[in-house]
Amino acid sequence: MDPSPGTAPRTRPAEHAGTAAAPGPLLVVCALGVERYALRAADRAGPAVALLRAGMGPRRAGDAVTGALVRDGRPAAAVLVTGFCAGLAPGVLPGDVVVDDRSDAAAVLAAAARHAVTPVAARRPVTVHTGRVAGADHVVRGAERAALAASGALAVDMESEAVRLAALAVGDRPVAAVRVVVDTPQYELLRPATLRNGYTAYRVLRSLVPAFLDWHRSSQLPWR
Repeated sequence: MDPSPGTAPRTRPAEHAGTAAAPGPLLVVCALGVERYALRAADRAGPAVALLRAGMGPRRAGDAVTGALVRDGRPAAAVLVTGFCAGLAPGVLPGDVVVDDRSDAAAVLAAAARHAVTPVAARRPVTVHTGRVAGADHVVRGAERAALAASGALAVDMESEAVRLAALAVGDRPVAAVRVVVDTPQYELLRPATLRNGYTAYRVLRSLVPAFLDWHRSSQLPWR
């Protein structure tokens, strides 16, 4: 059963005492139950990785991340926020991946993501973009999308910016955002193609879990 938004993520005790030191903790954050289900492989990645469904919107997301880092005893965790988003720029299509470029690890993540999506891309082209993911507190359509695109943003969602700010407010740490496009100005939500595009985005998101874990394990992981 999917836990309610903002509840403490599940972790497991270490299985083998005396083995090589495990990497530092990683908190993977998403908003929706379907996103959490796609990311469930992260729950099996070992005791250092926790998966948090924070709930929709900037306030819920920020509060949930603060709680997970402070009250749940993960003050030094790296934070990666992921899930679905709306594409803004021409050439950013449903199923594509957008890695927010405000992370110093953007190039590392983008390279790992390109490798991870290869099986999905064999059936349908998937492009991994690096650029800004804008934040909003509501679903953005029409003129608002055009204005955000004109600002240079490639995509928009309601949680990534809030998660980034909340995580850095607790302390200096690696923070990254990786989003999968589910709709664009040409393929907006609630249109007939949404179901097909949503399924593609789900498969892409599911395929990205190894990329997130590679980023976490990397000895080149930069601190912001």
